[in-house]
Amino acid sequence: MDFGVHLGSVNPALWGEVAEEADRLGFESVWVPEHLVIPVGAQGSPHHGAEHPPIPPTVPVFDAMGVLCHLAARTERIRLGTNVYNIGLRHPFVTARAAATVDVLSGGRLAFGIGASWLREEWEAVGLDFDRRGPLVDEAIDVCRRLWSEDVVEHSGEFFSFAPVAFEPKPVQRPGPALHIGGDGAAALRRAATVGTGWMPMNHTLDQLPASLARLGELCTAAGRESPVEVTLNGTPTTPAEVEPYAAAGVTRLIVSPWRRSREAVDGMRRFADEVLQA
Repeated sequence: MDFGVHLGSVNPALWGEVAEEADRLGFESVWVPEHLVIPVGAQGSPHHGAEHPPIPPTVPVFDAMGVLCHLAARTERIRLGTNVYNIGLRHPFVTARAAATVDVLSGGRLAFGIGASWLREEWEAVGLDFDRRGPLVDEAIDVCRRLWSEDVVEHSGEFFSFAPVAFEPKPVQRPGPALHIGGDGAAALRRAATVGTGWMPMNHTLDQLPASLARLGELCTAAGRESPVEVTLNGTPTTPAEVEPYAAAGVTRLIVSPWRRSREAVDGMRRFADEVLQA
């Protein structure tokens, strides 16, 4: 089991300090949230059973890739992740360039969590069709993967078309940054099986995971894939015994936030490292 730390519940002023300490303590990864814009009239939630957005429109939003470049300079080993990046909201040139920059500057440590998004109003603010986000995301992923791996790329698709272009530098990770596919539905499972290093469900309980992982295995077999898919879940365990059910359900990485207040983050990570990482 790998353990990551989520910075979303920490004051951004402390992100660098928390990432440095997580790196020193032996956490495998650190993850930042991502949005392009939060419309004032936003409604709904990505969490089942919730009626209101989990964040207010006035919450400070930073460019995730800029933050990860900063954290790359302050850390040495820890992987740097997005949880998750709304890949459909940008042109693939913008996404591919930003991700490659983080990967190169970090020495190949980007864990690129991506999703099709849940916030309709955010898509509408950018002038994009939320109801067509699935095929747009698929095409954006395809273009990014080609830019990261091919010498010259030419593309003519439903959403993006361009004459031959070169794209340098290539990411350190080949054929491109590790993609961790966020989402709970059939499309997310398909992407995880075909192009993902990992899968990041949001609304799955531990009881629901085995059935979905069985389906994921079927999709991997159909795609001719032999390498395992990493499974990343947010969790709240505080002891090795509390970690065991996650491992039994098939989780390979837990993203934790072992604190209640920002000022408690460093001490909380130290306790977690002593009680769980070193167990």
